[in-house]
Amino acid sequence: MLSWAVTFLVVAIIAGIVGLSGVAGTATNIAYVLFVLFLIFSIVGMFMGRRPPA
Repeated sequence: MLSWAVTFLVVAIIAGIVGLSGVAGTATNIAYVLFVLFLIFSIVGMFMGRRPPA
């Protein structure tokens, strides 16, 4: 998921350089959402992985 966030961030930067502000804004929003989801899943996975054996 982090790789998709970085991909959309690169697309946003390139679109911003070229002058496509609508595409850049959309790609930036998608990258932000994917990065936040990545952080949430990482934190949940970190805590779920530290359970003692039953």
